[in-house]
Amino acid sequence: MKNIQINHAQKGFTLIELMIVVAIIGILAAIAIPQYQDYIARSQMNRAYGEISALKTAAEESLMRGEALSGDLSSLGFPGSSLMSGTAINETGGEYTLSGTLGDDASVALTGIVVEIIRTPQGSWSCNIDSSANPGGWDASFVPTGCTNT
Repeated sequence: MKNIQINHAQKGFTLIELMIVVAIIGILAAIAIPQYQDYIARSQMNRAYGEISALKTAAEESLMRGEALSGDLSSLGFPGSSLMSGTAINETGGEYTLSGTLGDDASVALTGIVVEIIRTPQGSWSCNIDSSANPGGWDASFVPTGCTNT
């Protein structure tokens, strides 16, 4: 008679191995998700800054023609943005401010933040980010290069 040996090799994973994998994935997600949210907020802030900055040429052309700037950014040809809940053009003593308030589809960390592109009477432009409306979610790393934060 022959001896038959049955091979009982392990097939699959044990419960403890699966729990370790789940724990590792949880740790990685806890690190990656906040970093990704910050990345989204920075990219949306740069997008909003770029959209408003693109209107500087139209504003200069209007001023060269002697037209007054007022109302909202649509008067300069701004088609609107899914990130901004409101836009405005303000003039104080020859200084013009093109501004957009973030809301709508913007990250929660950016809700209420105002992006301002300011033209001095001498014709130079600067950028200011007014973060006073959302101090809890705001991070200084969201400020686009070349802008100041107030």
